[in-house]
Amino acid sequence: MSAPPSTTHSPTLSRRALRALAQVLPLTALVTLMALLAGCGSGSTPAPAASATIAPLATASFPVTVTGANGPVRLDAAPKRIVSLSPTATEMLYAMGAGSQVVAVDDQSDYPADAPRTKLSGFQPSVEAVAGYNPDLVVFSENANGLLAGLNRLQIPALELPAAADLGASYQQETVLGQATGHVDQAAAVIEDTKKRVAAAIASVPATTHSLKVYHELDPTYFSATSSTFIGGIYKLFGLTNIADAAKDTAGGYPQLSAEFVVTQAPDLIVLADSKCCKQDAATVAARPAFAEVPAVKNHMVISVDDDIASRWGPRVSDFAEQIAKALGGN
Repeated sequence: MSAPPSTTHSPTLSRRALRALAQVLPLTALVTLMALLAGCGSGSTPAPAASATIAPLATASFPVTVTGANGPVRLDAAPKRIVSLSPTATEMLYAMGAGSQVVAVDDQSDYPADAPRTKLSGFQPSVEAVAGYNPDLVVFSENANGLLAGLNRLQIPALELPAAADLGASYQQETVLGQATGHVDQAAAVIEDTKKRVAAAIASVPATTHSLKVYHELDPTYFSATSSTFIGGIYKLFGLTNIADAAKDTAGGYPQLSAEFVVTQAPDLIVLADSKCCKQDAATVAARPAFAEVPAVKNHMVISVDDDIASRWGPRVSDFAEQIAKALGGN
């Protein structure tokens, strides 16, 4: 995500935070969230992230048919002009060595740095603008603005890979991208590396941390993520108790908590996924009213994580897991 970070702290979500949520929420849910925020100054998201059912394939030969959320997609040859409208898909493609086949990525695909970033929008895509790159495969996470129908009319192969619900769904998406691009072995290697790193991170943490409570902050207005979300599932793997799960209204996995709720829940670990967007860190949290007595603050267990890594479901999830492990006394 690349828009200039918002430094305005308001009772509504920052632009950066909305974009972060957009990586893990369906577009319809995000629109509903923004409408609620505009009407009453606070909001919630109505639905959990969706996940495509993607069956792994056995060979890398072409023609090949892969399956995304939009159903089966036939590719007669390995694509040479891929357009990615999903920051997560962009990361996956480059991680498996398919970067040389990518000719354009959306305006939020800021990793890796050498990806061919354009003004294309994944939130409000223009079929004409996408078609202007003469793609032989378009990968996207949100079917907005009639994108899929338009690409189908132009007979441009398109693969919908929505926000993954868990690590298993993320690995499935990498598998299908490997098949679609002719990088089967490389995709498998990326998946195996991610699995090993996540497992090692979890194993390195002392068992005594399993009783600890965590608060994951998406925005300074206390939007959080429950265990039903992709990122919340990572905390669950560590055996942590997510305080957002105790919210009266979990809002499809992304409830807006309150300062009083967080203080009362007394989290042992606070993870700030709003360090880039909103300049939050251990010092700003400690300065909040009543937060000085929160265990995480008292014991120096407030950590900042990269907003983008914490909002995407690609291979860098292993980086996130390792950072959580280190905070918990692991390797």
